[in-house]
Parts: sequence; structure tokens; C-alpha cells
Amino acid sequence: MGHLHERRFPGESDAYREARDRLLAAERDLRRRTEEVAELRRALPQGGAVKEDYVFQQVAAENSSTATEIRLSELFASGKDTLILYSFMYPPEGNACPMCTAFLDALNGNAEHITQRANLAVAAKAPLDTIRSFAASRGWSDLRLLSSGGNSYNADYFAESPDGGQLPMINVFRKDADGIRHLYASELFFIAPEEGQHPRHIDAMWPLWNVLDLTPEGRGTDWWPQINYG
Repeated sequence: MGHLHERRFPGESDAYREARDRLLAAERDLRRRTEEVAELRRALPQGGAVKEDYVFQQVAAENSSTATEIRLSELFASGKDTLILYSFMYPPEGNACPMCTAFLDALNGNAEHITQRANLAVAAKAPLDTIRSFAASRGWSDLRLLSSGGNSYNADYFAESPDGGQLPMINVFRKDADGIRHLYASELFFIAPEEGQHPRHIDAMWPLWNVLDLTPEGRGTDWWPQINYG
């Protein structure tokens, strides 16, 4: 295989460049495959109609402690017909999920950019005050936070197991003149992983694992994100 570009880094050997070119070809193929998968996702036909206009709780306004009700249909801003809704594993009585927390730390940093093109919200089963207090401790200033404690959204869209356990799910909805329809869910979570793989289902959206994949140590097998370190 010929070299894929002309640049050579200081001190690199021919063996390194040959191995790097093999990896570079694989990275190029992965980029192409990623784009193909995204195209398949965009080409999905309409999903099922939402059975009810779920009522969530959210904070009434910035710098307010007053909760107000908001319907699913009201999460769609004018001119934006797609809603990305992440289910945060935070039970009514219990603690926030460290893995979800790490993901949302990153999502908060990108929320302002994402919402230029799509609606974005995060829902958890915990009471709104509990969610807000935890969000403040993490510095989540750009995420639209909702409590789904008063509706059946989590159970209906597989963010909750039959025994009430909370599950991490991303669901995407589309609104048009005929109403709201389900478009996509991170269903990779539900299928058995191939041998040697962990059943993570949102890696493409999660900088943490992608950055660690650049290191010789990789993701490791015995390390997971925590709420706090020290």
C-alpha cells in the first residue's frame, strides 16, 4: 500500500508509517461507514404516532424556582420540527447515574450548538427540584431539564423497566401538521453485544470514550465515570 499522504512526523520509522497508513485507511473506511449509517437513520419511514401529549414539569423561567407544566408538543420551538429527548437515569428515590452524568456533562457543552438546528431536552423520573439541584452542582446551564415523574413517558418509550428501574435512552420525535411521531431510539442498548464488546449504545455522541480510544491504554475494562473524583 502506498503512502496516503506525504507528511512524516519527526523521528518516525518506516514501520510506524506503514502501520499508521493501515490505520488511516481503516479510519477513512469508518468515516464512510458512519456517514452511511447516518443516511440510513435519516431515511427511516415515519414511526408510530405519539399516543398522548405527555405533560412534564419544568422551571417556569430562568432564575425562577417555580415549576410549571409543559406538554411534549410545546417542546418544539417554531421552525424546529425535531426533538431529541434524552432519558436521564435518576430515580425518584435514589442517586443520579454516573454514566448519564458524564454524558450530560458533555451534552451541556454542546447544547447551544445543537439547539440551533433541533430541539433538545433531558427528562428524568426524579422530582424537578432534585434534578435542578443536581444540575446546578454540575454547571448544566444550557440543558432543558424536565421531570417525567407525573407521566408514563419513561415506560412507554423504554426508559424504564417493568420493575421501575430507569434506563438511558435517546428518543427522537418529529412534529408535522398531522401531529407528533416517533422517529428514532437508541435501540442498540437492547441487543446482546458481540463478544468482547460492552453494550454502550451512544458512543458516537459521547466524547469521553472516543477521546480515550486515542490512547494506548484505551477505555480499559475496570474504569467508569464517577460523579466526583478525589
